[in-house]
This record gives sequence, structure tokens and C-alpha cells, in this order.
Amino acid sequence: MREAHPVGPLQRGLQVMEVFGVAGGPLRPADLVTATGLARSTVDRVVGTLAETGYLRRQGRDVAATPRMMRIGNLYLSGLDPDGSLARRIAELATALDESVSLAVPDADGVRIVGQSRHSRSVAVAFKVGDLLPAERCAPGPIFAAEWDEERWRAWEGRVTGGTDRPFSIVPATEPAAVPVLRGRVEDFRASGWSIDDQLIEPDLVAVAVPVRDAAGAAVLALSVVSHTSRHTPGSLRAYARPLVTACAAEMEKALTHRRPGGTPAPRTGAGGELKARLGAEFLQSLDRGLAVLHAIGTRPDGLTISEAAAATGQPRATARRALLTLAGLGYARETGRRYRLPPRVLDLGYREVSRLTFEELARPHLRALVAKVRDSASVAVLDAADIRYVARAQASRLMRVEISVGTRLPAHVTAMGRVLLAGLPDTEAAALIARADRQPLTPRTLTGETDLRQAVTAARADGHALVDQELETGLRSIAAPIHAAGRVVASLNIAAPAGREPAERTRERLLPDLLATARALETDVATFATHQPLPF
Repeated sequence: MREAHPVGPLQRGLQVMEVFGVAGGPLRPADLVTATGLARSTVDRVVGTLAETGYLRRQGRDVAATPRMMRIGNLYLSGLDPDGSLARRIAELATALDESVSLAVPDADGVRIVGQSRHSRSVAVAFKVGDLLPAERCAPGPIFAAEWDEERWRAWEGRVTGGTDRPFSIVPATEPAAVPVLRGRVEDFRASGWSIDDQLIEPDLVAVAVPVRDAAGAAVLALSVVSHTSRHTPGSLRAYARPLVTACAAEMEKALTHRRPGGTPAPRTGAGGELKARLGAEFLQSLDRGLAVLHAIGTRPDGLTISEAAAATGQPRATARRALLTLAGLGYARETGRRYRLPPRVLDLGYREVSRLTFEELARPHLRALVAKVRDSASVAVLDAADIRYVARAQASRLMRVEISVGTRLPAHVTAMGRVLLAGLPDTEAAALIARADRQPLTPRTLTGETDLRQAVTAARADGHALVDQELETGLRSIAAPIHAAGRVVASLNIAAPAGREPAERTRERLLPDLLATARALETDVATFATHQPLPF
């Protein structure tokens, strides 16, 4: 690294973010002290800064990563697959083969999973996007190792014989016996064009992989098919998958050859001086600025120069330069010529663990905050045929409350969440669901006529919310708003309150602002999560 004095707060902030990348849940500040070796006062300032800028969330005495941690990784993945064509191809291949399919890139002496499509069997591969595997224990490893120079081979052998110091996912530490084995597997790959994993990654799992090469002939991706020994041997898997895998790899190579560098103009990011002015020395502005630079270089697949990064973030050139050199020295930026771009290692910054969240875990902080404000229960539901199904819920601490649990199903047409979800469908589809629903009245107020229900759904679409007053149960009133992702309604958020003596319109006026604000906040997290991951419903 050319810079003699790296940006210390940025370096320490990335250390803390790395810990959350493998944490598997919330942590106490004391856990971060142990994991990073930093002083408690330093950890507190780093956590405070990351919490103020939205990367972390305080949960009592614990601290948890938020979906904002996924944004840098999303930028890297979007640069790799800007139009989603690679993801579509591996999904189609997995469906055609009825096996799990992965896409990987080289990451130093490891292999990073950047795409995954699983089959629907109960025994499924547990890899997630962002997982890092040792080259010697997986099918893509020999493909990338075939292009290592002697310096890289020596570094890898040192890692294997000296014990692992990388945050490999799932796979146990590699034994020194792997050194001759990997070299032999590389030779086998060079001879056949296929790389095989015969239960190296895990007992009973077999995999085959082929390279996806760029215009210069370098293996930039590895396309793998993974199966179980109850279905295939390595040889039978290769024979079975060969035609479709070969065709898929050729299509990917063609797409890479014709891809042009693109991306959106880098927005000015970072908290600026407002938080520094308010929080003083407790806010690490150089950490915030460094993360802004990291975001900026991810907005273009071909990266940014120092001057472009400075302009994008509104920082002095010298400030942006120090941040870029620090990021490059830590392996979180890759310098090519005069340009800096994101490497796959940025997926270590919380992406893997946040992407493992269930929807209930994703929604829980928002629901708890909403319940604390309005003192009524709140829930999130999705449409499941003609019903709604509850996927997250926070209960109010009241003597009179609605007792509903996650997994409960209710008729969509008679609930506020259901009408919002129906409003997110095309008119013909919503009308068909209403027509075949069991529209028996549940209370004297229940709407049962098809025309009335279609009008209620149309009103929910126009208003952006729905209120249902004692149609599901006498004494229960509910108001709901949609949650969008990828341009469509994917879920609905509601507040359920006792009807009492308060007029319905007064309930709407009282609850709607907080409901909409929470829906937008949850929607932001859902959109971030769903950029390169299936929603965990």
C-alpha cells in the first residue's frame, strides 16, 4: 500500500463490520472488543457511528446488523450481473436439471459464491450468496487455481500448512494433504475441461463445474451443479448435466463478451457534517466518509478514479485518495490502472449474515417500534391463494389484544391487509380471487357482495391503504398499507386496534401517519434485501 498512514477509523470500522459478517446474530459491545482486539471506547465510537448511519441497530444492550449492511455487496453483485441475466440463466438451469446450481468467482486463494439457485427437495445445498469456500475443497477451485502464478501457489500452500486465517463458510479447516491433491485436480481439469468435487466440501455431496471465460480467455466465473450421492456419482452427474451446462456456460460467455461498462452516476453519499456537528467527537466522520467512497466506486462496474470518487462524494481529493488507498490496502477495493472498483471481498461486510435473516427477523424491529408508538398490535402478512398468511407480528402489551400468531391464515377479502394485497394484483386476478372466496358473513358488518368487495379493493389501490371496521370480528378495527419490492406489492403491514367508541375516521387519522412511515422504512429494508436474494417468505 502506497499510503504510509491508513485512515484508522475506517480500518477499525471495517473490522467491526467484518465481525457482523460472521456473527450469526446480535452482539454485545464486549463481544466486539473480544473479536476485534479494539479498546471498548473505540468500539463504542465505531458502533455509535455505524448506528447513526444505519448500518447497525441497537436492541437494548445488543447491537445487530441492518439490511443497509447489504448495500455494498449489492453494488458488487449488480456490477457483476447488471441486467440479472446470469441469475436468470442459473435459475433456468437448476429447474431444467432439478439440481442446485451455483455461480462463483475467484477471491484470492478462495472461491466466492455469487449466485445460487436451489432445487425444491428437502435435502438442499445450504450455500448462500457471499459464502467463501477454500479452493481445495470445492469444484470451482481447480478452475481458478489453474491460472495462479507461483506467488499465489506459495501463498495458498502457506495458508494450508499454517492453518486457515480466512473466514471460510461452512467448510472445516483444510489439512496439509490438500497441497498435492489440488495440483492433481488442476491437471485433471486442464485435461478434461471439467472440475469435480467428490465429497470434498461435505460427505455425500458431489459437484461438477466448468469455467465461464471472458473475451481474453480468463476464467472469471465458475458454473457448478451440486447433487447428492443418492442421486449421482461425479461421473454420472457430469454426463447428465453436460449438454445443458455447456450451453449455459456458452450463453454466459457471449453475454460477458457483449457487455459494456455501465452503471449509474455515483450519488453524493455520506452523512456530511450534520451528524459530526450534533455528536462531536463520538461521531467518526472519516469512517462515514470512507464508507461513502466505498459505495461510490460500486456505482460503476468499471470503478472510479480518485477524482471521480471525490466528486461523487463531495470530498476533497486528498480525503478520497486516503480512503481509497486504505480500502485497497485492506482488500476492499481493487486498483486497475487509475481506477478503483469493488472486489468480491466486500461481501464479507455483513452481507452473508444479513442475507440469512428470516422475514420475521427483518420486520421485527420495525414492528416493535411501531407498537411502542401506537400501543396496538402490528403485523405483516402475504397473500397465499385467497387467504392472507401472517409472516411477522408484534403484540401490544394490553389486557385487551388480538391473539394471532405467525402462520395464521385469514380470508383476504375480509381483512385490511388482504384488500391491500388484492389491490396490488391486476383487476382480473383480484376479481377472480374474490369470486371464488367463501364470502359468508362473519359479523353484521362483513361485506359479501362481489361488487362491493371489488370497489373496496379499488379504493385501497387508490388510497394506498385500507381500513376494515369490524368485518372480521365485532370490536376489531384494522388499517393496512402495502410493502413494495421490485415494483410490486409483496406484503402488507397493519395495525389492529379495538373499535371502542372512537369513530373509524378518527382511527384512520390517528394511526395512518405512523403506519405509512413504518411501511416505507420496512419497504426500504425489504428492497435492499431482495436486490439479489429471494424474499424469505
